[in-house]
Amino acid sequence: MRYTASARRDVTRLYQFLLERDINTAEKALAALERGTDLLRDFPFSCRKAVTENPLLREMLIPFAGSGYVVLFEIENNTTVTILAIRHQREDDYFS
Repeated sequence: MRYTASARRDVTRLYQFLLERDINTAEKALAALERGTDLLRDFPFSCRKAVTENPLLREMLIPFAGSGYVVLFEIENNTTVTILAIRHQREDDYFS
């Protein structure tokens, strides 16, 4: 699994947002993201298509607290998934 630079910045941004409020919540959110994205190693096709034009561009919902996160990723081949973006469900869409 790979992360784009932009996706790594997303993780940092989301973590920092929670860290300013509560370190325990920030750590739990990071753990939830890690558990969720780990599933992509074995089951990337179990996630919904992000757009109809590209069946390899998909998104995963990762529940956390009262909402959660949306992970945009692309299936590169049978061994590589690239995380493109991560956002909180209450943020603007990454396609905007």
